[in-house]
Amino acid sequence: QVRLVESGGGLVQAGGSLRLSCAASGDSGSFTAMGWYRQAPGKERELVATTDTDSNTNYADSVKGRFTISRDNAKDTLYLQMNNVKPEDTADYYCNARARRVLNVEGAYRDMVYWGKGTLVTVSS
Repeated sequence: QVRLVESGGGLVQAGGSLRLSCAASGDSGSFTAMGWYRQAPGKERELVATTDTDSNTNYADSVKGRFTISRDNAKDTLYLQMNNVKPEDTADYYCNARARRVLNVEGAYRDMVYWGKGTLVTVSS
């Protein structure tokens, strides 16, 4: 079974840097895309950044130019480098993965979505 475990969260001062990691285990070779989402207190969960098999990336406007998403396929690990953090970046950060499960030799498939339990990032002023 697929498991995603985030790490690297903590307390950081505004303007500082932090790197989040997401370790994947299980059938991670079938992932078609991975990403980071976040949820601040009283807010809806929102997309932060995503990357696909071809390393195409997509960023929320609020983090563009400050955050960088990357993936180490050899280690089955996803990263989020957070630079010049702001107090509004404070949130629980969740790792997300998508996978296509082939059901039979004729090509039938089912797309799956997986989530980690999250890691808290707190940015002080």
